[in-house]
Amino acid sequence: MEKIRVGIVGLGGNCHLQHVPGLRRCQEVEITGVVNRRAESTRAAAEKYGIPKTYDHWEQLVGDSDIDAVVIGTWPYLHCPITLAALEAGKHVLTEARMAASAVEARKMYAASQQHPELVTQIVPSPFGFSGLPVIREMVGSGFLGDLREVAALSVNNSLAGRETPLHWRQIREFSGVNMLSLGILHEAVTRWVPSAERVLAQTQTFTSRRLNAETNDLAEAEIPDSVQVQGELPGGARSIYHISGAIHHGPGDQIHLYGSEGTIKYLVSPEDKIFAASHGDSELREVAIPPEKKYSWRVEEDFVDAIRGEGEIKLTDFATGVAYMEFTEAVAKSAASGASVEVAGCGT
Repeated sequence: MEKIRVGIVGLGGNCHLQHVPGLRRCQEVEITGVVNRRAESTRAAAEKYGIPKTYDHWEQLVGDSDIDAVVIGTWPYLHCPITLAALEAGKHVLTEARMAASAVEARKMYAASQQHPELVTQIVPSPFGFSGLPVIREMVGSGFLGDLREVAALSVNNSLAGRETPLHWRQIREFSGVNMLSLGILHEAVTRWVPSAERVLAQTQTFTSRRLNAETNDLAEAEIPDSVQVQGELPGGARSIYHISGAIHHGPGDQIHLYGSEGTIKYLVSPEDKIFAASHGDSELREVAIPPEKKYSWRVEEDFVDAIRGEGEIKLTDFATGVAYMEFTEAVAKSAASGASVEVAGCGT
């Protein structure tokens, strides 16, 4: 078995939590190089994990002939340029979500991946609804819901409720692009079960317009809203509602509800994955067990490595799926800015 040499650009939170441990579980995989935004951070990551090579700039890692695959753990604004350069250099790519800073960038990434079919491309999937994914798909596929009528997707918390809470990088448009709060990560989970909205009408609100930038120690504008509400029109006449907010105390957390003509399914993402369901004739919702043999577990890094070796295909999440959810996010941003409904397909062209 030939060794796969991986370089990581942006070894941050999710790389520490998931990608480094996941890659280390794979046989004949070596994390060969790393580069972060700051030299001291690069050195610290290399020392912590025994990574032999460090670089001053991400372009050096991508151009290194000792690297076979690139893991992109940076903020969204760099996902597109690094992906394009890595594919051009003949490297496989696993990029952190969200896919890109805009739908235009996402389509560029997808086009580049199609020009290099010999290379594996993958986006880190949304973990929302992971555990119960096979169970939900089975229930929906069996006709439990009947005709889909409504979808309610909630992701509300108090992460931005305090005015004293410092500015987060996700609130800086240069770094985050059109991505807003957990909108994309929630929508990706929804579309694993039911079709995406074809048209959206959105509004946003920012309750704390200026926050302390901890890096500069100055007050800075929060460019990404604290709260997002979306109405969607689905194929076949169903409707969806998204409520995404970081400004809510004692809210319901993360949930996805599917309402049909024959039944209801409610998926609670936090504090732990639980499924509740009822048919139209039932008096109340009941918990649906997630059997251990059906529980979907995190194996993103293993899937990436298997695909490189020709032993599997990328299903969660491929670049085509990423383009679709970036078009949805772009449509939400355009609708909120204009006050008019916006068609999702092709948005941002």
